[in-house]
Amino acid sequence: MQKFDVAIVGAGAAGLFCAGLAGQGGLSVLLVDHSPKLAEKIRISGGGRANFTNRDLDPRAPHRHFVSDNPHFCRSALNRYTPTHFMALLDRHGVSYHEKHKGQMFCDRSAQDLIELLVAECDAGGVTRWQPCPVQSIGCTSGGFELETAQGAVRAARVVIATGGLSIPAIGASDFGLRLAQQFGLRVVAPSPGLVPLLMNGPQWAPYAGLAGLSVPVRVSAGEGAARIGFDEDLLFTHRGLSGPAALQISSYWREGETLQVDLIAGTALASDLLRAKQSSRRRLVNELAPVLPSRLAEAWVAGHAQWDRPINEASDRALQALEQSLRAWRIQPSGTEGYKKAEVMVGGVDTRDLSSQTMESRQPGLYFIGEVVDVTGWLGGYNFQWAWASANACAQALVAAQGGPPSA
Repeated sequence: MQKFDVAIVGAGAAGLFCAGLAGQGGLSVLLVDHSPKLAEKIRISGGGRANFTNRDLDPRAPHRHFVSDNPHFCRSALNRYTPTHFMALLDRHGVSYHEKHKGQMFCDRSAQDLIELLVAECDAGGVTRWQPCPVQSIGCTSGGFELETAQGAVRAARVVIATGGLSIPAIGASDFGLRLAQQFGLRVVAPSPGLVPLLMNGPQWAPYAGLAGLSVPVRVSAGEGAARIGFDEDLLFTHRGLSGPAALQISSYWREGETLQVDLIAGTALASDLLRAKQSSRRRLVNELAPVLPSRLAEAWVAGHAQWDRPINEASDRALQALEQSLRAWRIQPSGTEGYKKAEVMVGGVDTRDLSSQTMESRQPGLYFIGEVVDVTGWLGGYNFQWAWASANACAQALVAAQGGPPSA
C-alpha cells in the first residue's frame, strides 16, 4: 500500500494549485481525479481563455463578491492570497494576460497556458498524479485516512477534497465531495445552480418570446430591503428565457417563486425627455424610445397598449410617465433555470460552520475542503477562480505547517 503525507481528490483549479504548493513545501502529495481529461473546467472557461481572477476584488468586503450563508468566511483566505499574488505567478511562468472588462483578467493566448502552469507547479513539487482514477471510498485509520482507488489502496495522513460542485456534469461534475462531507458528519448547505440562464414562460413572457438574440444594458435586482442585491449588466433574450451577464449574476441570488425587478432604462430621465419631445414631434411614441431602447423591444413593449401605441403628441402626460415607470420596474418571475447542465457554478456546498477559515480543515481532523465544494460562490468575472487559488493556498500553508504532526484535534 502506497503512503503519502497528503491525498488531494480533484484535479481542478483548487486541487492542482494546492497540490503544487504542498509538494513544494516538502510534503509527499498524491493528486487523484476520476476524469480522463485534466482541468476541463479551466480549459472551457472564459471562452477558452480562462477568466482566472478579478483585479477589482476587495478582500476587505468579500460579501460584495461572494454568495454564502456566511460570506465573511472567505475573508481570511482572500486577504492572504490576492489577485496580485496570482498574477505574479503568471509573470514568473511567462504567461501573458490582459484585463477585459470590470477587472476581469484573461490569458492572452489560451486557458491551456494556465493548465500547463499548474501542472508545472505540481511537477516542481514532485506531486504524484493519478488520472483517470476514481476514488471508491475514504475512511479513517489510526494514522489518518485510507482511500480505496482504481489504482489500489492508499494511506494518507491528511486528505483534501477539491472535487468541485455539480455544475456541468458533462465534464465530470459529481456530488462526491458533498456525500463525503455528510459521511463524516459535516453539514451541507442545499446546493443549487448558479451563474445560470433563467427560463421564462407563460402569458407574461409571450410578448417577448420573439426577441431571441437581443441584448440590452439593464439593472436587475433581487430581494427586498437590506437583502436587496442588484447588477448593472447586459441582459440577453433567448428562445427559452434570459441569459447574458445580468441574468447569470442574479441567478445566484434568485430562488424559485421569487420575482426579479429589471430597470430597462437605468440612468436615463425618460419621462422628461418624452415630455419635451411631445411639444415638437408627431412621430410614433415607439420611435422616440430609440435612444434608450432597441427598436424590437420597444415595439414589443408598446404593442397592445393603446395609450402608448400612437403618435407621441397624442399621448397624455400621465401615459408617458406610466411608460417610464413600466420600463424602470419590469417585474418578472422566472419559471426556473437551465440547471446544472448550463450552470457555471454551484451555489451552496459544505457548510462553512464546519470548516476553519484559516486552514480549511473540517471538524473531522485531517480532512480539508477547498474550492467550489465549499459554500462560497463568487460572482461572474473571475471571482470563483480567485476563491480556488485563495482557499488552496490557505489549505496548503496549513498542511505544510502541520508536517510531521498528527491531524489537529
